[in-house]
Amino acid sequence: MKKTFRKIWKTFWEPILKLPVMQWVVALLMATAIWFVYYTSWKKTKGGKILREYRRKPAIFIFWHGRSMMLSPIVRRYGIRGYAVASRHRDGRMMAKLQRLFGLKPIYGSTSEGGISVLRQGVKKLRNGGGVLCMSPDGPGGPSLRLQDGALYFAKMTGAPIIPVCYSCSRAWFQDRWDKYLVAKPFSKITCEFGKPIFINQKLDKKEFEDTRKNLEDFMVNQLRRMDAEFNLKKVEQDLSAGEYKKNKRENKKK
Repeated sequence: MKKTFRKIWKTFWEPILKLPVMQWVVALLMATAIWFVYYTSWKKTKGGKILREYRRKPAIFIFWHGRSMMLSPIVRRYGIRGYAVASRHRDGRMMAKLQRLFGLKPIYGSTSEGGISVLRQGVKKLRNGGGVLCMSPDGPGGPSLRLQDGALYFAKMTGAPIIPVCYSCSRAWFQDRWDKYLVAKPFSKITCEFGKPIFINQKLDKKEFEDTRKNLEDFMVNQLRRMDAEFNLKKVEQDLSAGEYKKNKRENKKK
C-alpha cells in the first residue's frame, strides 16, 4: 500500500516539478524557510575577513554537497556575487533557481556531464573578474567527502584562490540521502568557517597536483568533523555515492 501511494505521488508530482514556474515557487518557499532559520538563529562566522576581502575578487568557494543550506544567506549578507555550478537534473535546476535568489547565477554541468563546458565557462567568468565561483567538489552524486579535481583545475588555470567553506549547527536534521544533507532548524547555534585562500601553482606536475588535492580534501574533512564535534553531531560517512546509497536501501528493504 505504501509503495503504491509513493508511486502515485511520484507520478503526479514529477511532471509538475519539471515546470519552471513550479520550480520558482518551490525555490521561493525554500528561500523563505532558509531566511527564517537564519534570522531566528545565533550565528558565528570565522574567517569573515577573508570573505570581505574576496567578495569582489575572483575566488573559488568550495563546500561539501551536504553543507550548502546556511552558506547561502551568509554569503548573501556579505554582498557576494558570482556563479554556482549546478546539475542539469531537475533537482539541480531547482537549486539553481534557489541560488539565484541569493545572488548566484548558474553554470550548468558537472564532472560527469558537461564537465568541459563547465570548465570553459567557469574559467572565462573568473578571468573576466565576474565574481566568485561556488561549487561542491563531491557533487552531484559523490562519493561523499571526496574532493574531485574540478576546483583545482579552475584555480590552476585562472590563478584564483580556493577558499574551503563549511557550516554546522546545534539543532540539525540530516536528510536520508547519500550526502546526509544538513538542514539547520530554527533557533539553532550556527557556525560558519571560511578557510585561508589556497593558490594552485600552474606548473604543478601530476604527483604535486594529486598531493595538493589530497591535502585540501583532508583539510575539508577535518574542518567538517571538528565543527560537527562541537555540537555532538553524528559522523557523516565518506565514500558513499548516490547510486550505492540507493542500492543499499533497496537491498535492506528486501531483508
